[in-house]
Amino acid sequence: MKKEYMKRLTDKLLLERLEASGAVLIEGPKWCGKTRTAMEAAKSTLFMQDPDKYSSYMKAADTMPSLLLKGEVPRLIDEWQMAPVLWDAVRHMVDMRAQAGQFILTGSAVPRDNIAMHTGTGRISRLTMRPMSLFESGESTGTVSMKRLFDGKSEIEGMSELSIEKAAFCIVRGGWPASIGENERVAFRHAIDYVEAVINADISRVDEVEKNPSKVRALMRSLSRNISTSASMRTIRDDIAMGDESISEKTISQYLNALDRIFVTENLPAWNPALRSKTAIRTSPKRQFVDPSIAAAVLRLTPERLLEDFEYFGFLFEAMCDRDLRIYAEANDGQLFHYRDKSGLEADAVICLADGRWGAIEVKLGSKEIEEAAVHLSELRKRVDTQKMKEPSFLMILTGTEFAYRRKDGVLVAPIGCLRD
Repeated sequence: MKKEYMKRLTDKLLLERLEASGAVLIEGPKWCGKTRTAMEAAKSTLFMQDPDKYSSYMKAADTMPSLLLKGEVPRLIDEWQMAPVLWDAVRHMVDMRAQAGQFILTGSAVPRDNIAMHTGTGRISRLTMRPMSLFESGESTGTVSMKRLFDGKSEIEGMSELSIEKAAFCIVRGGWPASIGENERVAFRHAIDYVEAVINADISRVDEVEKNPSKVRALMRSLSRNISTSASMRTIRDDIAMGDESISEKTISQYLNALDRIFVTENLPAWNPALRSKTAIRTSPKRQFVDPSIAAAVLRLTPERLLEDFEYFGFLFEAMCDRDLRIYAEANDGQLFHYRDKSGLEADAVICLADGRWGAIEVKLGSKEIEEAAVHLSELRKRVDTQKMKEPSFLMILTGTEFAYRRKDGVLVAPIGCLRD
């Protein structure tokens, strides 16, 4: 029985882009719901992966790609990168028709460089889609709105229904739409199957360069062990070597690039604000998968095993928070960063909107570290030069606790189970 469509934050963004652009490209990992979301807005659809029609579609793409673009608009072209010539065909058709909302493209892999003649700038708008946030999957009450916080409405209250045990389950299950509502055995199997497909097929298929599955697995295990950290290439190489798998930094770099191109990894870039005094800012990205369930699946973790190791639980909890914060940031025309300077002062996440507004966030699984986190956020606020940048819209401690409230010092405490866009 086909599942009822669960509304996504991308729905609104897609409609807005279709009103402004001739075509919209939805990119993201396999199984995150790109096609289903696109179908909600499309009036006709071309499935490039249809095995009964694949050969004829490819012949048409080679001879007259415009034939594949015929149909009621918006026309969805699913997995367009299987015939990269379609990119230029869509761009050209958008130019000829000179109307918005003509095409929706979906893709779960970035094609090889220079495979399309034109970038699509001004014709094709890009939209990144990820697995579902806790608000989209119904596990966050949504009583704390990121948009309201950026609009200056910082008096928050609410109660999360997400227990520590449920948070562990959500991490291991992930935000994959097919897993939402399924029993534990089925839900966990989806994440494992995804990882095995990446290791044994997808990572080699993206650039048609065969990759050693055992080395890919070793790399993904190392990334899983170093999740939510700024582990260097050397650290990852040495970590892999401890498991008796030899791999050079050059090979690691190539494999990491392939994982990026199939949207398996999505590292968090460093934030570089204007500061009152000269302080060296660490520029290394924070290592993350697009969904925390990937790390759990690579290491074959269950919620019960995760609850036995609260230190590692904290790293995966931060990864889940980063996933949700990216989704909420993008819904508000923003981006997510992390901050760390030479003195050791850090913020686990910083959301920066396109208009210059920003908010800093520390992620803490429990309540014991809330006081220390509040001090760090207040110190970061003092260091930022607000004559060159805006005052922060908010300072927040994002937790796995129960209640949302505003502290006397103005710092917000918000459970991830209360947060929404």
